[in-house]
Order: sequence, then structure tokens, then C-alpha cells
Amino acid sequence: MDIQNSYHEPVMLSECLEGLNINPEGIYVDVTFGGGGHSRAILDQLTTGKLIAFDQDPDAALNADTLPNRENLVFVAANFRHLKRYLKLHKFEKIDGILADLGVSSHQINTPERGFSTRFDADLDMRMNPHIEKTAAEILNSYSAAHLQKILGLYGEVKNAKTLAEALFSARHNAPIETINDLKQILQKYAPRHRENKYYAQVFQALRIEVNDELSVLEEFLNQVPEVLAPGGRLVVMSYHSLEDRLVKNFIQKGKFSGEVEKDFFGNEIKPLASITRKPVEATEEEVKRNPRARSAKLRIAEKK
Repeated sequence: MDIQNSYHEPVMLSECLEGLNINPEGIYVDVTFGGGGHSRAILDQLTTGKLIAFDQDPDAALNADTLPNRENLVFVAANFRHLKRYLKLHKFEKIDGILADLGVSSHQINTPERGFSTRFDADLDMRMNPHIEKTAAEILNSYSAAHLQKILGLYGEVKNAKTLAEALFSARHNAPIETINDLKQILQKYAPRHRENKYYAQVFQALRIEVNDELSVLEEFLNQVPEVLAPGGRLVVMSYHSLEDRLVKNFIQKGKFSGEVEKDFFGNEIKPLASITRKPVEATEEEVKRNPRARSAKLRIAEKK
């Protein structure tokens, strides 16, 4: 497989670049390098500036050497929850812009053995970093029914989460749930008629989020952003489901993930970022036709005060 070409076309590329407001001599971070599409476009606009790119997937690392202006790129083979640590390690103190294109890449979805897609039969893996221990199969075969219900309801917004969790818990005592087809055979009994694919996608999303600890990673990352951004620096985040978007929206608007925004003695709001976009930016109809992945994307842009 041609790894570079198997990655998705960058979603809302021009909108992301505009949001970053790139200074050719600035320091930028792409925390979700993937196929390098966004990074390539950022590098094209840099002269003496630097781009630090993060990705925990070994397949993504293979793309770094294919980019032009490689001397302006620092590639970090790590999860972006470690943003501050690696910036310090590479002696970058303040950053002019950070881009995050969240979610699973087309390459990961289209590689059957990664176990992300309902279109193939393969082991239930779903690890974005194949070096971590916990797979989707291990979750299905070791979690209690109550724990399965929690992740299905919370991360997949599965309406019959309790019923499905009990069915999964019961089924594994007859035979382990190890492959995608093993799981789909159970799911098809509980999926709403004519909405099976959406139901499968919700369950897969829940398992993927749990395997990769995605929401905790996002929270840890966002909490570090105000510390590493220079005043006037930009944060550009693209999310693909409501759970991610809600965290990003709340952090930008309130400086935290829940509750009301805090105020100082004089009644001024205490929050480190100012929203540049009143509503999330969405892809044009033309882009969605060309790149279906863009359909659910929501882009939020903020600036460090």
C-alpha cells in the first residue's frame, strides 16, 4: 500500500491556514500529522520558521521524510497529550499557532488489520498507536457489563447501551469476541432496522475512544495550549463528533470544560483564549462532495489573549 496516498485529503485546508494566520518566520505545531497534508501546506508558507509535527502512529512517521522544506520540520513520534514536554525538549518556548485535526485518519480506516472499519473483517484492534497494550477485543472481553454500558452510552451515544452491554457480556462466555465479524453478528440483533450502519459506527466510535483514551488526551492537550501559545498565537481545532466539539467549544468560551466561566474581582472573565469564530466553520457543499470526510467536520479558531 502507498502509505502517503492512502491518507485523507486535508479537510478545510484553506480555512485552517487562514485560521493560523501564518507568519513565515513563526513557530507552528501540527499535533495530528497523519499523511502530512496540513503540514505540507504550512511548510510551504514558512521561510525561516519551524513546524513541529506530532503523530503516535508509526505509519505517519514514514510520511515526514517525503515533505519539502524538511529542514523546517521537527517530527515528534508521540501522542500530543505530551505537547509541552516535547516542545521543552526541543527548546521551543512559545508557539505562534497550533493545528489539531482530530479523529481517525482515512489510512487507519482503510487498513483492514487496524480494525477501525466495519467494512472489513479483522481483529478488533483500533489502536492508533500499535505499541499501547489495550485493544478493542480486550475491552469487550474483560470489562464488566456496567463498564461496557458506560462507554457505549457516553462515547457512542448508543440508546440501548444497557441491553447491548449485557448481550456482549453474555456472548463472550460462549466464545471470545475477537474479530469485527464476531462483534457485528451480535450487533445486528440490536441495531435499529435500516440504520444498522449508523449503529455499528456508534459502537465502533465508543470502543475507539476508550482504546485510545481520546477525550482525556484532548482535555490534557487543551489545558497545555494557553501555556505554550504566545500572545496573539492561534489555536485551530477540527473535530468530527459532538463529544470532541463540546470540549473544544467550552474550553475556548470558558477556559474550562464544564460550569460557568470564572470572573475576577472586577467582573472580568478569566479565560486565556478569545474565539475568532462565533460559530464553528463547516465545509462547503463542494468540498463535501469531493471529500465526504468533511461532512461532519467542525472547525473552531481561537487566539491567545
